[in-house]
Amino acid sequence: MPDDNWYATRCVFEFDNLDDNPVYEERVTLWRAPDFDTAIALAETEAEEYAEDLCAFTGLVQAYHLFEAPGHGAEVFSLMRNSTLSTDDYLTRFFDTGDERQSSTRTPG
Repeated sequence: MPDDNWYATRCVFEFDNLDDNPVYEERVTLWRAPDFDTAIALAETEAEEYAEDLCAFTGLVQAYHLFEAPGHGAEVFSLMRNSTLSTDDYLTRFFDTGDERQSSTRTPG
């Protein structure tokens, strides 16, 4: 593989919160690397630096090989999961629990 492959990695971090419930952050970062292992190693190093004195790095790193260089509208991460849940139940369970820190939630339908 050439050294100019692009990889997106997703790392998960845990922050302390005033109400004793942790806050989790998912970060997606982009890396040029010759292979998955190198991209993951780069992401882990960056994640540890990011977390230093700020939060805890959970150790979870997922990587995705981009099929093309990043650009306008390029797919930068994909994770597929099998599920028997209905669409609404799936979105509620994994993406719209009500505890997300976002300005608004758009639901299908």
